[in-house]
Amino acid sequence: MAELLLRGQPLGSVEAILFDKDGTLSLSEPGLLALSRARLQACLEHLPEASRPQFQHLLERAYGLESDRLHPAGTTAVASRQHNLISTATAFCQVGLGWPDALAHSEAVFAATDPTRDPATDPAVDRELIHGQGPRPGEAPLAPLTEGVKPLLLELHRSGVLLAVISNDDSEGIHRFLGGHGLSELFQEIWSADMRPLKPDPAAVHGLCSRLGVNPSACALIGDASSDLRMAEGAGVGLALGYSAGWSSRPPLPEHLPHLDHWQELGVGR
Repeated sequence: MAELLLRGQPLGSVEAILFDKDGTLSLSEPGLLALSRARLQACLEHLPEASRPQFQHLLERAYGLESDRLHPAGTTAVASRQHNLISTATAFCQVGLGWPDALAHSEAVFAATDPTRDPATDPAVDRELIHGQGPRPGEAPLAPLTEGVKPLLLELHRSGVLLAVISNDDSEGIHRFLGGHGLSELFQEIWSADMRPLKPDPAAVHGLCSRLGVNPSACALIGDASSDLRMAEGAGVGLALGYSAGWSSRPPLPEHLPHLDHWQELGVGR
């Protein structure tokens, strides 16, 4: 067990910390913003001119597209790929398409705009990432780390705290992110969109804690979305922490839970 400190004040002792990825470990907004714009433009090409303004308004609201930023609680920021696909198909239905056609158009758009990644099992990918050569041609760019998180992760690892990622990204995306930033050795487990149930189901936390071999009450969970923190409370996690600095707009977080605005505010007691 290690004692966590928030701005120098004790929060409690934990055996493990479960981290959200996008908007918490990673500055994912620029990449997700570009992806949501690409999806929107590709969708418009599937519609007659007269339907495009209404559809654009609907999909921008669902995705959380706000001019040059993303709303941190929109589907692009929070939801899985499958949930984003369903919200896209629903927008197609709202402008008059039947569900089979709406789903087919959405699947075609996502297939055309998804970032291309080499399989995670390809050792060449890891070598390129570890040596800092960046993505191969056609690969999705690697999202940068949030400021100050790597020193904290190293400190937690040295203190014997188990670290895990719980994310709606797929397993390949999580491993690529961790490997690309030299963090793979610090994290013991992941829970991804390839696993069931998906977050924010509290049972996802139970599944991840089981893989770690720890009780949820002995864990902390840190995320940038209210759904992350409600999930943590529902799962009986001992400590739920909101992180607010991963987006251009401050995410709406439950007021009754502790928040941090910079990773330097969190430390390990000596």
